[in-house]
Amino acid sequence: MKHRFIIFYLLLVTYNTSAQREPDRIYMEGIQTVKLFQQNDQQSVPLIRLGSADQLELHFDDLSGMARNFFYTYELCNADWKPALLNPFDYLKGFTQNRIAQYRMSSIAMTKYMHYQVLLPERSCMPSKSGNYLLKVFLNGDTSKLAFTRRVMIVDDRVNIGARISQPFNSSQIRTHQKVQVTVGAKDLNIMSPQQQTKLVILQNNRWSDAAYNLQPSFIRGNALEYNGEQDAVFPAGKEFRWADLRSFRFESDRVERVDRSEFPHHIFIRPDLQRNDLRYAFFNDRNGWNEISTTESINPWWQGDYAKVEFTLVPSNGQPYPGKEVFIVGEMTGNQASDSSRMVFDTEKGVYKKLLFLKQGYYSYQYLTKDTRDRSAKAEPSLTEGNYWETENEYLILFYFRPFSGRHDELLGVTRLNSRNFGNGF
Repeated sequence: MKHRFIIFYLLLVTYNTSAQREPDRIYMEGIQTVKLFQQNDQQSVPLIRLGSADQLELHFDDLSGMARNFFYTYELCNADWKPALLNPFDYLKGFTQNRIAQYRMSSIAMTKYMHYQVLLPERSCMPSKSGNYLLKVFLNGDTSKLAFTRRVMIVDDRVNIGARISQPFNSSQIRTHQKVQVTVGAKDLNIMSPQQQTKLVILQNNRWSDAAYNLQPSFIRGNALEYNGEQDAVFPAGKEFRWADLRSFRFESDRVERVDRSEFPHHIFIRPDLQRNDLRYAFFNDRNGWNEISTTESINPWWQGDYAKVEFTLVPSNGQPYPGKEVFIVGEMTGNQASDSSRMVFDTEKGVYKKLLFLKQGYYSYQYLTKDTRDRSAKAEPSLTEGNYWETENEYLILFYFRPFSGRHDELLGVTRLNSRNFGNGF
C-alpha cells in the first residue's frame, strides 16, 4: 500500500505539472476585462501579506449571456512560476475549490454580459504558505474547462529591502536605460548558500515578460546581500505611456478621433499615434500601463459599463513597416505581454499599423513595443517606437525569494516597490 501511495502521489504531481497553464492568460471565449487587484486600488499588484486581513478583488465579465458556475483554486508555484512539488492540502486550508457566488447581469449597457466578482482569499479556501500562487478560474468544477489564470503573491515579511535607481556605467546606456541596485538585509535567515537558496526578481511597470529573473548577489557583507551587477538589472527606460480616455462613449475625449455609432457595439477610432523616438523627452503624469474601469455617466462601472470596438493606429515615420520587426501594443489591457493578442497588423495601403480591441469603458494607458521576428526569445523593447530616456518615470517591483535546504518551494519573504522619479540619481 505504501508503494502504491507513492506511485499515486508521483502521478498526481506529474499530472499537475503537465496541466500547468501560462499565467495571466484568458483561455475561454467570451471572458472579458479580468481585473485582480488589492481591495479598492485598481492600480496595484495582486499581493497580500501572509496571515493578514488583506484582500484582493477579482472582477471579470462573461459575454455568454447567461449565468454559469465558475469555480477557482490556487496552485503554489516557485519563483519561476513553475508548479511546486507540493500537494494542495499542504498549502491550502479548507476546500481546494470554491464557487464564485456573487454575480449580476449588466444593466444600462447595450452589450449584455454577466459580471462576476469575489473578495480573495475566502476563509473556506485560504493559502497557508508564502510564495507565488496561480489563481485558476474554471467552469462547472472541471479544471480542464479553464477560463483564465492570474498571478497572486503572498509575502511573509522577514527581510528588509533597500533599493535605488541609478544610471548604468555603460556609456552606450547611460542616457537610455535605468539600473536597479538592491540590498537585502536577511539577518533572521539561515542562508548557507545564497546562490542556491535565494532569488531576486525585478519587474518594470508590472511586466513579467521582460522581468529580471533569478538575480544573484554580487557581494555579501555579513547578513546583507548586495545586488549590483552591471548588466543584471538594467532596463530600457522607454517614455511616458500614451493614454486613451474611454470613460464616456458620448463625450469624445481628446484622444478620440471619431465614433461610428452605426455599428453595434460602437466602433471608436483613437487618434493615430506617431512614432516618438526622435522627439525630446517631456514629463507628464501617466499610469505606467495600468487601466482603470470607470465611467462618467453611471454609478457602478463593473456592471453598468458598456463595451466598444476600439481601433488603435501607429504611424511609422516613413510609412513603411519596421524591417524584421513585429509591433505590439502593450499595457494591462493586453495582459502586459507582447503576444498574439497584442500584435498589430500593418496596413500597406495606408502605411500604418492597426489593432482592434474590445474594451470596456475606462481609462487606458499603453505603449508600442517592437520585437525581432527572427529571435523569438528576444524581449520586446521601445527604442524604435517610443524612444528611451533616462529621465522617464517608471515603477519597479522587487521580490525576494528564499528556499531552506529542507524546503520544497520558494518562499516570498520580501517585497518593495519604488518609483524611478522619486528614488534616483544621475544627470
